[in-house]
Amino acid sequence: MKFLPLVWYGIWCKPVRTALIFLQVCVVFALFGVLQGIEIGMDRAIAQTPADVLYVGPAVYGGARLTIGELSRLRSIPGVRAVSFNYGMLAFYQKPTQPVYVLGIQPIDLMRTMLPKAFIVKPKDLEALRKTRTGILITADIGRKYGWHIGDKIPLTSSTLQANGSATWTFDIVGMATLNDRDEGIYVFANYSYIDEARALNKGTVGHFYVIASDPKQAAAVSDAIDRAFANSASPTHTESFREFAQEDLQSLGDLNFVIRSILSAVLVALLFSTATMMMQTVRERTPELAVLKMLGFANWTVFLLIAAESLAVCIPASLAGLALAWITFPLAGKYIAGLSMPMVSVALGILAAVLVALVSVSVPGLRAARLNIIDALAEEE
Repeated sequence: MKFLPLVWYGIWCKPVRTALIFLQVCVVFALFGVLQGIEIGMDRAIAQTPADVLYVGPAVYGGARLTIGELSRLRSIPGVRAVSFNYGMLAFYQKPTQPVYVLGIQPIDLMRTMLPKAFIVKPKDLEALRKTRTGILITADIGRKYGWHIGDKIPLTSSTLQANGSATWTFDIVGMATLNDRDEGIYVFANYSYIDEARALNKGTVGHFYVIASDPKQAAAVSDAIDRAFANSASPTHTESFREFAQEDLQSLGDLNFVIRSILSAVLVALLFSTATMMMQTVRERTPELAVLKMLGFANWTVFLLIAAESLAVCIPASLAGLALAWITFPLAGKYIAGLSMPMVSVALGILAAVLVALVSVSVPGLRAARLNIIDALAEEE
């Protein structure tokens, strides 16, 4: 405890320089926290994406439509536990700048259990959709966006015409749902049966199927079996798991891990040079003071520890401040990038990196102070 006043004095003998070091470290570790959080958060999100839920779509984008009649064939393929489907219809509310994507689904419990973290709906709301032919479930975001409430009757205009020639579809809001992996601000959920019966063209077709594999470890084999079964049909398929789909989305951005590590390496090296230079200047200016401490009996290693303690006392709080800024940022970013979060391991890595930066940056000036010759130091001052 008797050394704390000396450490405190060493920190604030040059307050402007200390403040600059603090700000530099704070900014760097805010960036460190954000980038590390993105990297670890993305990896964790992919690992948590179900591998047993398969996406079955047309083999070629814009190719032959899949039909509802293929449902029974999918169910008969070995390794398939359950099958569902949906159909998407683009519409708009009042004007073309207010898009609404109507997702026609089967209002069955499978929709709740297939992707429990992505699609969340209460049993009573799903039952209300099941009982109301023209019913829809809305998300909280789109409800706020357009001022919709349960019980409202809303008209939507779509290029998908009804059998009577009308482009206006009227739906009744019967409940709420949450879609965590996409922009909730444009999605509503309707009865597939109502849309299929009312539309003029493409009756009996679906957008894609959802298949749940009996064994997640056999998901790849089930995917291959599905594609082989439909290879020579009028509507060949392309099947992949939701986890593979998420990995492809990430890979489309390039080698994100390499980019993040390169940026972090560059900023940490720059921070090392900056803090080391400032610490070197500080030690040079305090040469007479350090010489007096050695005259009073301070050992070389004690002088080194004092300099190191000063560096740690600045770098660690500054890094915590930067990581705190990153922590505050992630809930805001999560509104735009679903599932993004900053795990505690990122905080632990940040603190460890701050300690390493402090020790490495102080190593050269600290050793210079420890090896200081008292006579030479006092002679220079004179």
